[in-house]
Amino acid sequence: MRITQRVKKILDRYESDNPGTKANLARILMEGKLGGSGKLVILPVDQGFEHGPARSFAPNPPAYDPHYHFQLAIEAGLSAYAAPLGMIEAGADSFAGAIPTILKVNSSNSLATSKDQAVTGSVADALRLGCAAIGFTIYPGSEYAFEQMEELRELAEEAKSVGLAVVVWSYPRGPGLDKAAETALDICAYAAHMAALMGAHIIKVKPPTEVVSLDAAKKVYEKQGIDRSTLARRVEHVVQSAFAGRRLVVFSGGESTGTEELYETVRGLRDGGASGSIIGRNTFQRPKEEALAMLAKIIDIYQGRA
Repeated sequence: MRITQRVKKILDRYESDNPGTKANLARILMEGKLGGSGKLVILPVDQGFEHGPARSFAPNPPAYDPHYHFQLAIEAGLSAYAAPLGMIEAGADSFAGAIPTILKVNSSNSLATSKDQAVTGSVADALRLGCAAIGFTIYPGSEYAFEQMEELRELAEEAKSVGLAVVVWSYPRGPGLDKAAETALDICAYAAHMAALMGAHIIKVKPPTEVVSLDAAKKVYEKQGIDRSTLARRVEHVVQSAFAGRRLVVFSGGESTGTEELYETVRGLRDGGASGSIIGRNTFQRPKEEALAMLAKIIDIYQGRA
């Protein structure tokens, strides 16, 4: 596999990792239309667990089939495909080696009342299925956050020991955070920093708003004049919080939104130095040709062509 100088420079930032883990990071970074650029677009399909099958797939019924998502990611030229155990198992043989996969090893569901996640996959599963990485969600601010962090520590240690990369979804939520706080700039930056401190290779957070939620943080943001006037400046601050950009930070696509609004968000992410996008419902809930066109435009944006 050819490794560009840009990707080699990114790999050099992960100073403690073994050749196997760096090779799997390189698999993701060299895959697809953005391969070699240092930018990523990843398709995550864990929404069936999180929201239920009808809410996830009824807008585009072919998406009930796990093979559909492998095909969408491959045809779009994406960097990787992330999903829970059963989804990856359902296409593991048919699409072996066709695209790097990320096994999402914990999940929540909308029937539960607690802000927690169950461990639903293992490092052994990821190895058996030929995955490049495991994915794990933590909820900073939840009453279960410390337990999740301890679970992540154990799984990340095991994954790295066998050459797998670690992707962390860091989504603040819990009794002390209202809806505005979950995407506030200070909270998103804090969440990204926590994921970096936990040893994540790739960090997933939500695009931050201009809100600063914590009173103690407001004083610092005002005193230091931290610019939060545009999405690009806010993203720049979140990336800075992930070890001054030494860790890959990708941003979610969020709930279904208008096409042009999504493109403007992606431009803001690009201009702020984001490593890319991890975008699910905004693509797979559309007809396939429309989704492919959307993903092509997002890739063009990251390439500076749109």
